[in-house]
Amino acid sequence: MRALGLDGFSKGWVAVVIDGDRQDISFHREIADALSRPFDRAGIDIPIGMTDDGERVCDRLARERLRPHTSRVFTGARRWLWEEFRDPGQANEAARRRGESRVSRQLWHLGKKIMEVDAFVRANGAHDIREVHPELVFLRMNDGTPLPRKKSEEGDALRRKLLKRAGFREIDRWLTKLRIGTGAKRDDVLDACAVAIAARSPAGSVPEGPPPFDEHRLPMQIWF
Repeated sequence: MRALGLDGFSKGWVAVVIDGDRQDISFHREIADALSRPFDRAGIDIPIGMTDDGERVCDRLARERLRPHTSRVFTGARRWLWEEFRDPGQANEAARRRGESRVSRQLWHLGKKIMEVDAFVRANGAHDIREVHPELVFLRMNDGTPLPRKKSEEGDALRRKLLKRAGFREIDRWLTKLRIGTGAKRDDVLDACAVAIAARSPAGSVPEGPPPFDEHRLPMQIWF
């Protein structure tokens, strides 16, 4: 079982592979390059499958699981936001006129990556590529106890401890020697590792069972 975990950062994608006892990390500019190597299942921390109004059951259920840290799940991804607009103010004005929720600045700036992944998965339907939220994975690994903020020293240390327990022997080297100079942040690497764990051994999903599909037959389901 060759599992691949992907997390985006400002300059590209962190890719973590788990293949039996072997683990590997690499950094890529484009999603197509990150997914060009053989894999059995890939997980990615990005919305897959979108509704026209930005409302998804999987986002609501993920937020419920992460209480009190509901803001760790970005909501409101809509293709038309980035297909029709290049300015977030204009996009939000259009959303207001349609009676829909505004898009946050954080989500707006993820738009290029969301659309990059959307195009790839729509063109490569034979591949097993699943949406994964790393915070749900870390919650699972921490026996359901909410974790401190990932950018805090305590949150970073706890996530590293959980990943080492899961078998990531080289995580400290990845965070220092291999990460420096790539543009990726520490939490990007930690998140990619968590996503790879869910790709290798998914423990569940929201919603459970058969997922709803969007207009392009993409599943709207978050794994962990």
